[in-house]
Amino acid sequence: MHVGFVMNPVAGMGGRVGLKGTDGKVSEAVARGAEPRAPDRARRALDRLAAVAPEATVSTAADPMGERLVRDAGLDPVRVIDPFGDGRNENGGPPGPTETSAEHTARVVRAFVESDEGDGVDLVLFVGGDGTATDVAAALAAAGSEVPMLGVPAGVKVYSSVFAVSPEDAAEVAATFSRTERREVMDIDEDAYREGEVHPELRAVARVPVADDLQSSKQTASGTVESLAEGVADDIRERTGEGVTFVLGPGSTVGAIKAELGFEPSPIGVDVWRDGEVVVRDGTETELLDALGEENVIVVSPIGGQGFVFGRGNPQLSPAVIRQCDLRIVASRAKLDDVRALRVDTDDPELDAELAGWVRVRVGKFETRMMKIA
Repeated sequence: MHVGFVMNPVAGMGGRVGLKGTDGKVSEAVARGAEPRAPDRARRALDRLAAVAPEATVSTAADPMGERLVRDAGLDPVRVIDPFGDGRNENGGPPGPTETSAEHTARVVRAFVESDEGDGVDLVLFVGGDGTATDVAAALAAAGSEVPMLGVPAGVKVYSSVFAVSPEDAAEVAATFSRTERREVMDIDEDAYREGEVHPELRAVARVPVADDLQSSKQTASGTVESLAEGVADDIRERTGEGVTFVLGPGSTVGAIKAELGFEPSPIGVDVWRDGEVVVRDGTETELLDALGEENVIVVSPIGGQGFVFGRGNPQLSPAVIRQCDLRIVASRAKLDDVRALRVDTDDPELDAELAGWVRVRVGKFETRMMKIA
């Protein structure tokens, strides 16, 4: 097996600092204190790949787009390209992660399928989000290549169906797949997304390994949530005066609860409610941590079509936040009808394991349904 591995080192940086994405916002993310997310996600995938396919040949790019991480995993990297050319610093070292661009990703992918060193690549394994997926698919199409692609999810938004469910799953799929199918590469306008407008657009159709551990494209769930929102809001209001902090996640379902409580929700942000007042609106991870009290409850709804409770669209709800809160999951019946199981991808495998198991999901004013977090 010959894998071409490339990482977008800035993917996902904007999430925990409340930017909802990193496209065109890298400098602002850094100014807000954002830390890189992609390297840890890449490391998890590569460590698993080394365990399940130690004989694999891994072509990659110069740092900070993959070479060191491949070597650290115990694999022997084949550098096919230095995508930065003369763009290295005065000491000959690599540029910083925030100096990478979509064009660098495209150069790497083209090298995988066009250079002598990259000849024979069976799969392009990339680390990033929907923007990176679009860049990889475009580069493959421009090269006229039918080499399949597979994503290690690291972005804030992951709407495309070319990603594995987790970094470890990506490695398993890469090592074991035997056939491919064409799947959608989706992306959204991040500026509109920050204003609460979500309009996924088809950017490409790419060849992807066939496996159960791949997520589907996000779909808009149908069905009413009015009675659900009313019931949950009533429960929250009953705790007024007790000092309970409610961390209310993003999305339309929880947004209906926020509206029922009497305030204008930040539709794709996380808001905090305590004793009848909005304490934090559209909070970052740091703001959420600062707002937590002695008793805290997270209210979230799974992402429609995929079933992710944590890890897609709500990175502000970090492991540090989650560990200090009780969890309440809400969803319309229609949404759950399309979901086989719930999923979590918090960047903390131990926490993911702790959250796994059967949970009660509120589906109506009084009704609940048992669902399993896989």
